[in-house]
Amino acid sequence: MSLELSQLLPTLAAGRTLSEPDAEAAFDALLSGALDDAQIAAMLAMIQLRAPTVDELVGAARVMRRNVARVPARDGPPIIDTCGTGGAPKAFNISTAAAILAAAAAPSNLRVAKHGNRSRSGRGSAEVLQALGVNVNATPEVQARCLDEVGVCFCFAIHHHPAMKHAAAPRKSLGFPTIFNLLGPLTNPAGAARQLIGVYRPELVALLAAALARLGTHAAMVVHGSDGLDEITTRGHTLVAAVHNASVLTYELSPAALGLAAPPSTDLTASSVEHSAQIVRDVLSGAPGPHADVVLINAAAALVVAGASPSFEHAITTARAAIASGAASRTLADLVRVSNA
Repeated sequence: MSLELSQLLPTLAAGRTLSEPDAEAAFDALLSGALDDAQIAAMLAMIQLRAPTVDELVGAARVMRRNVARVPARDGPPIIDTCGTGGAPKAFNISTAAAILAAAAAPSNLRVAKHGNRSRSGRGSAEVLQALGVNVNATPEVQARCLDEVGVCFCFAIHHHPAMKHAAAPRKSLGFPTIFNLLGPLTNPAGAARQLIGVYRPELVALLAAALARLGTHAAMVVHGSDGLDEITTRGHTLVAAVHNASVLTYELSPAALGLAAPPSTDLTASSVEHSAQIVRDVLSGAPGPHADVVLINAAAALVVAGASPSFEHAITTARAAIASGAASRTLADLVRVSNA
């Protein structure tokens, strides 16, 4: 490390940023237990105050990836993740429903390793999937079997990132999003090389896309809805940065052009974890309406990123067919069964 560890906090306090190697060394020290809680909190707060850089994200992500407990995924169709950063206004669990629908829509062309965690709201992907009957504490071996037999698995972040225990108390004490909210989606335990990532602020779209491009992601979409959602929204346009290998293309996606626009006043929230789980069940079972539409557009994005559909229009048609045929509901039922086997 060109920067001595003793100079880490003074460097950040002076407003300077970390190079990629320095960030890698700093986060290696953090995740190995070499920093105390006060040092960790100070480091995270100072980086957050001025926003992380691409160098810092890439360096830290390399450390996270080295420390992840991996899912022993076998060769097969491309693996995609629909994990977002969190931190946005709460909606029902759109990305979770979209993950299941995408897996049902193109079982021969993609597998979904849905990375996720609990939420401060109590309605994160882990809580909702558990309410749906999925064993969120399944071992990596069982997760691999879910990928093989169902086409989708859930990777509970707390089990795959044991080194994160060193940052747990400082993150909880700070009480606001930190660089770790951005690092989670960059560290899929099954090694997903294709991703749909929702972010909680528009300026993070380009940042995450640049980091993904440098980290060697094959294809990705980083998205932020104009209504604040860390998803593709139907209540306005969505800012998208599409990553393909090392190139990034930024554009706005309009749901109106896809026939899925919803009024800005449309309520996409859930009152409880049970309510969110019921919305997911209803959508996958074929209930029409704004909940279904927002899941369709996000599942379509996953299909496009995975290379399973050539366009959003084709992907939406494919996803609708998976719901109408009962494949989406069967995929959820199979995930429950195999994860609990």
